[in-house]
Amino acid sequence: MVSVLTACLPTQVRGLTSALASLQAQRGLGRPGWEWVIQFDGPAPALPAELADARAAGLVTIGDSPRAGGAGPAEARNRGLARCRAALVQNLDADDELEPSALAVLSGALSRHPAAAYAAGDARDLLPDGSLRAVPLELRPGVLEPGAVYSRWRTEPAAEYSVPLHPAGIMWRRSALWEFGCWPALWGMDDTALLMVVSSFRAGVYVAADTLRYRRHGGQLSGQVEQRREALADQVDWVHQRVAALREAQAARRMVDLA
Repeated sequence: MVSVLTACLPTQVRGLTSALASLQAQRGLGRPGWEWVIQFDGPAPALPAELADARAAGLVTIGDSPRAGGAGPAEARNRGLARCRAALVQNLDADDELEPSALAVLSGALSRHPAAAYAAGDARDLLPDGSLRAVPLELRPGVLEPGAVYSRWRTEPAAEYSVPLHPAGIMWRRSALWEFGCWPALWGMDDTALLMVVSSFRAGVYVAADTLRYRRHGGQLSGQVEQRREALADQVDWVHQRVAALREAQAARRMVDLA
């Protein structure tokens, strides 16, 4: 069983039908093999018929917030995480889709590498015309040692910002999410920040297989982040300071153990 976790604005509810179709098309896990935990960032709207049927069948659970203005995807993901029942948690943004073998490929990688805290594959851009565009990565398939992803995270200059793995398509061990404090309250890069922090201290696995379809459209939050990259330098600094603080704490524990 894999818990698929989605944070969603009430206005995005119609787009969830595509995500649901990608979940229903999953192969290699048995039946059903997954549960879908949807957490609305605001009051829950009326559900499309497909989602209502999946909810009635026990495949989907719905959470919401009484705060109409919304508190952001990090808060919604963290609230939804409390309802995830499986040991593995697949992030799926409301406007994205999973490739048909995604859950089997990523959960299989974590099964083969029990020390790994996360697994990731390749993300293809899903363009407005429905076509898919490959996005090659510079990583070699296999185990990613602690610090390997963080060291490849390019933040300067802002125009050359890049992340070695697509943070929207990560499958996490639920225990690792709780261990590192879940998604931080950063605007537009909470998933990147989580990946950088966890990957600095825990190994991961990169599988050279398509696992995510990342929808490209004008209203996506990541597009706004790209346009405001220079204004988000304080959030990048937050990640670096968080990693530094955890490293200091780790070194201090080692000193105590040696004493």
